[in-house]
Amino acid sequence: MKGDLTKLVEQMKGKKILVVGDIIVDHFVWGTVNRISPEAPVPVVNVTKEEFLLGGGANVLHNIYSLGGEAVLCGIVGDDDMGVRLQELLHNLGASTKGLVKGRRPTTVKTRVVAQGQQVVRFDREQSGTPSDTTISSMVDFLEKNMAEFDAIIISDYYKGVIGQALMAQLLRRVDETKKKTGKKLPVVVDPKPSHPERFYGASLITPNHLEAEKMSGMVINTTADLRRAAEVLLEKTGCQAVLITRGEAGMALLEKGKDLLAIPTTAQAVFDVTGAGDTVIAALSLGLAADAPFGDAAVLANIAAGIVVGKVGTATVKREELLAVLQGEEFSETVFSTC
Repeated sequence: MKGDLTKLVEQMKGKKILVVGDIIVDHFVWGTVNRISPEAPVPVVNVTKEEFLLGGGANVLHNIYSLGGEAVLCGIVGDDDMGVRLQELLHNLGASTKGLVKGRRPTTVKTRVVAQGQQVVRFDREQSGTPSDTTISSMVDFLEKNMAEFDAIIISDYYKGVIGQALMAQLLRRVDETKKKTGKKLPVVVDPKPSHPERFYGASLITPNHLEAEKMSGMVINTTADLRRAAEVLLEKTGCQAVLITRGEAGMALLEKGKDLLAIPTTAQAVFDVTGAGDTVIAALSLGLAADAPFGDAAVLANIAAGIVVGKVGTATVKREELLAVLQGEEFSETVFSTC
């Protein structure tokens, strides 16, 4: 397994992924707290640094580049200063902005105030809801013209309204058309929000977390038997080939149609921040599938990547060199999954 995964990381290099979904700018305000405000019982943060980072679907793209792949982002940004800043961040990565559509809504911004390594408060500036027909039409036009150049597709759903039934139907239809015209198989991997799972019917794989899996399946997951049944329900509801449930400290569980459940234990040595961990998982997973890896191998690799990123603070990514170092290190365990 160790050698196979190392080889897989090499094969992922240069694979091109289309990321469709909700785009966010992550704004971090870093500082220190030495006193409580006399005006209200709240900490006074002495600001020492500010950062603007790629968030949401844009952070998925960032992870893809960090892991040695390439990506193009298709989604909505506002005609505003934050939209310009986001495009600058993409240009700094060498990523194309040709898939961005300027909508009437402002660019979504999440601001987190962090002091002494702890998040003090978060405030969001966003406008969610179904985009206009014109905006959806512009996105579909981009998909139609560019679909064939990609090796896999990621759907990054943060429930801001972009990933609706209409867009998903158009996207999956064009995936089928591309396969018929070119013979190219395009894995479609979805990081879903629980509402209306029928939106994703026909995707290759979905990656809900534990709570999302409970909501989507209508089940409480306490035991391994519960986990398997919930995964079976999700396969039935979505028509996917596989479902990967991420479970935090408990690792992950993968169920493919017609196969046993695979329990994949976490590899994290320490957890400092889970922000963006799901983005790392879906980026590594999709690059693995783009390199023709089986679902199981791609999931194991994604689990290892997640174990690295949760040891970092903030919206972090995993570098290809870090992943290779873990795979080649003595601490890597060959016991990476078991059948349930």
